[in-house]
Amino acid sequence: MKALKSYEIRQMWLDFFKSKGHLVEPSASLVPQNDKTLLWTNAGVTPLKKYFDGSVTPECRRITNAQKCIRTNDIENVGKTARHHTFFEMMGNFSIGDYFRNEVIPWAFELLTSEKWFDINPDKLYVTYYPTDKETLNLWVKCGMNPDHMIPLEDNFWEIGEGPCGPDTEIFFDRGEQWDLNHLGKRLLEEDIENDRFIEVWNIVFSQFNSKIGVDRKDYKELPAKNIDTGSGLERLCCVMQGTPTNYETDLFMPLINKVSEISGVKYEGQMAFKVIADHVRTVTFAVADGATMSNEGRGYVLRRVLRRAVKYAKSLGINRPFMAELVDVVIEIMDPFYPYLHEQAGIVKNVITQEETKFLSTIEKGESIFAQYAEKALASTHVISGEDAFKLFDTYGFPYELTLEYAEEKGLSVDKEGFDASMQAQKERARASRKTLQSMKGQNEAFMKFDLPSTFVGYETLKSTSKVIAVFDNAVVLDKTPFYALSGGQVCDKGTIQGVDVIDVIKMPNGQHLHVLEENTFNVGDTVEAIVNKEYRDAIRANHSSAHLFQASLQKLIGSHVHQQGSLDAAEFMRFDFNNYNSLTDEEIIAVEDTVNAWIKESHEVVTEVLPIEEAKKKHAMMLFDDKYGDTVRVVEMGVSTEFCGGTHVSNTSEIKDFEIVSIESIGSGIFRGTAFTGKNAFENLQESLANKKNELNTLIAKAKSIVEQAKNENIELSFKDDFSYDDARGYRFVLKLNEHIAYVSNLVKELGKTYDAKKSQNALSNLDSYSSLVENNTLFVKETGKDTNVLKDLASALVNKYSLRSAFIANVSGDKVTFVAATDGSVNAGNLVKAAAQICGGNGGGKPTMAQAGGKDASKIDEAIEAAKQLTK
Repeated sequence: MKALKSYEIRQMWLDFFKSKGHLVEPSASLVPQNDKTLLWTNAGVTPLKKYFDGSVTPECRRITNAQKCIRTNDIENVGKTARHHTFFEMMGNFSIGDYFRNEVIPWAFELLTSEKWFDINPDKLYVTYYPTDKETLNLWVKCGMNPDHMIPLEDNFWEIGEGPCGPDTEIFFDRGEQWDLNHLGKRLLEEDIENDRFIEVWNIVFSQFNSKIGVDRKDYKELPAKNIDTGSGLERLCCVMQGTPTNYETDLFMPLINKVSEISGVKYEGQMAFKVIADHVRTVTFAVADGATMSNEGRGYVLRRVLRRAVKYAKSLGINRPFMAELVDVVIEIMDPFYPYLHEQAGIVKNVITQEETKFLSTIEKGESIFAQYAEKALASTHVISGEDAFKLFDTYGFPYELTLEYAEEKGLSVDKEGFDASMQAQKERARASRKTLQSMKGQNEAFMKFDLPSTFVGYETLKSTSKVIAVFDNAVVLDKTPFYALSGGQVCDKGTIQGVDVIDVIKMPNGQHLHVLEENTFNVGDTVEAIVNKEYRDAIRANHSSAHLFQASLQKLIGSHVHQQGSLDAAEFMRFDFNNYNSLTDEEIIAVEDTVNAWIKESHEVVTEVLPIEEAKKKHAMMLFDDKYGDTVRVVEMGVSTEFCGGTHVSNTSEIKDFEIVSIESIGSGIFRGTAFTGKNAFENLQESLANKKNELNTLIAKAKSIVEQAKNENIELSFKDDFSYDDARGYRFVLKLNEHIAYVSNLVKELGKTYDAKKSQNALSNLDSYSSLVENNTLFVKETGKDTNVLKDLASALVNKYSLRSAFIANVSGDKVTFVAATDGSVNAGNLVKAAAQICGGNGGGKPTMAQAGGKDASKIDEAIEAAKQLTK
């Protein structure tokens, strides 16, 4: 059996099936495209479903791939077992109505056992098959399998509901008696006993029948077009071919484990923590690079859970700081031969990981302290962490349920999963309380419509009141008077408490009363309660709402009186305002609008509100929404430069807005535009935070520029990078523009640095041609170089031919364990033949034009033999 590196195994698989007429399908994104049924690409066949279901016709009906995958359904086993992973690569070969059993089994045997390919001893292989599938049995034996190593198993039939199905055959590698302490031999396979002796390396599914509920399997009808679907885990093959105890000692993981050992100062001796971190950082790196983000639901929740599990295990190694970003470059170096795009995403990946680690580390210590209290309580009673306690750890301290479960298991405790799920569901219900309460009005229509007791809104004058509960509806109450503003007119509702209980939403009932949706409701009709609005939250909303009025007034003054509000959202975090216009605003117009609003803020206009008869209000030329219905009296808000009908809450003076910073104005439809801005003393900080993606893009470019300079320095090439871009104290939309300019500026610098670097490398290479004169022999030149940039090799070879009037110049350049061959000739010798002969000896291939060619090899140890082979062709 060949001792191959991971990238050699992957490439050999693809090369083998390419030689059998297969199209090499690139590894698809981990985030499935046009498939909402999946969170992740979780199998090699996943991106090919479109071909198997007939929705897309493949370019070639024979396909092979090495597909990156994520599965987290058994994440708790990662690190515990030898072969569980959340991220893995599945190699496969597929036939979409082309070849079938008679082709794929001989190919599998050839790839695994041929001296040209993996060269595994057939005596080390065992194969399982479906008992009635005698064709498969006979084919394997015909290929050379020992009949005694052929094992019939009833489970060897692939079937999921109705549809295509069929028998499968699984190939196992026998690692020997040392992994079978009870000497059970092939009973381990026959009785499906979990073991480390027989490692499954390949599964081949013969999709040939159409399953139907109610029909006996032996009566299934055959499919008109039969398919082949196979899968071989790269990590498992590496373990087998590199002779390691587990997958984690292979070259896919050991560089990561060594780096963790370096960071922690702890020697690796098989500890679970090292394995968890090494596995999980691969998952996070690839997922973020493929566009996934951290969040509290769906794909983002899974990703966050993976990262936080790694952080938890890092703490057990004494790592108590953000460190995982330091592993990203190691992941990229390991995977670089097949996934070069990771380099471009490195900056973003590191930034996302560091932010998430920092956020979790800021709460994990307190969370662990709280967990210890819950654990002590459980140990003294039921040995079960309650679902409510587990949920508090998740909701307050960011502990995913699975993390709490692992902490619990370490102390011999269990966790009430049903109780946790119930608490989670209750939170979802509360979070959607407003919408659900509104929807429930249809079911409770009579109760809501009949409820006509008066309730007064006193929130314009005060933020607290002593009130009486006059109605209770499930998790909501109505008060006789309330300071809480209800969601309406684009303004979000207030937050606060009623008698210490959190108010999570406030909505208007059919007869105008304010319905307060509570975190929990223990109140009864007649209770006297203290209602208190969160002042900081209300103040932020007031500033944003008042800025929206100034924004509209500025648009009408500078762009035209035709501009009118088409929608808005006045939240605590930002102001969003939709308006009509004929064209997109120019950057100059946006800056002018922003400057005008800020000037009005500084002018300290008093904000006056009046309740007036509607006709009198109209005489003030107050702005009104044409599709809104108004009563006989309306509330008018004036702030010097703006007069509008408005029922919302506002500042008492424009100076309280403090600052107004536009982050964007963009089209959201035909003739409709959306402006988004921040206000308050932290407006600039909030604006900058909203531009995190652009800052990541800039940082990635800067890192790339510095990398070019550093690389040049190592080659004695003088380059410099100076980022002297000035923002000139720009704020608001000016800062947005400056940031875009900065990105363009650095991008151009990177391009120029790259061009200069390449030119100087070539210049350096060609400036010392005299040093090669002693190597000229019979009008040919053969030279072995180390670490030369492959981009200049062709120029060098061509220059040598011209300088010394050579028939051929042949350069073999070693970089690590790889070698590049370049040949230039005067036409009397075929350059393509020279490099091809050399490359094949070193396990590669290539070619080119008769006078200029390049090829690559994977085994630099055979370079002298390769050069000699090329020499022979020039004689």
